[in-house]
Amino acid sequence: MAERTMEELLRAPTEGYVEAIVLPKINADHFEIKTNLLQLVQANSFHGYERENPHAHINSFKRITSTLRFRDVLNDVIKLMMFPYSLEGNARLWYEKKPPNSILTSEDLVTKLVNQFFPPSKTTHLKNEISRFTQKFEETFSEAWERFKEMLRACPHHGFTELTQVDTFYNGLNENDQDSLNAAAGGNLEHN
Repeated sequence: MAERTMEELLRAPTEGYVEAIVLPKINADHFEIKTNLLQLVQANSFHGYERENPHAHINSFKRITSTLRFRDVLNDVIKLMMFPYSLEGNARLWYEKKPPNSILTSEDLVTKLVNQFFPPSKTTHLKNEISRFTQKFEETFSEAWERFKEMLRACPHHGFTELTQVDTFYNGLNENDQDSLNAAAGGNLEHN
């Protein structure tokens, strides 16, 4: 074996970097993702801030990537290729720390991202907030309805049936708005 010089020993390695995402082989000629598409994805980055909702980011990312069609290239592959470009800050650091070859599908990626940035404790907190919904003093019916819908959107995996959602909203309204709803429904919603 040849002796290596001190310079060679101290040189930083340039091989062996493996991404967390495993990309399937692409059997398409002339496949390339255009720079403007990557810029669009980067413009809608997820940073991993407490106030950010990874579900909203994933929905936005899916809207962008669902419009892409390449002959002989699965949409899942495109999502896997582009997703790292949608991450910044803490979310980028999280991705870079994932073990090599640990993400095999876009669903796997989504699950790992949500588990990291939307832990079960946050889901429990938001579900409790939804369950305890009450109309605020001097809040109009429309304002209360919009706030309730926003609470549901903040936790898209809340698991409440439509009937439970209607019941929770109705029971959280003030008496006057409950009466108005009952009149509009032609009876008592509480017993329907």
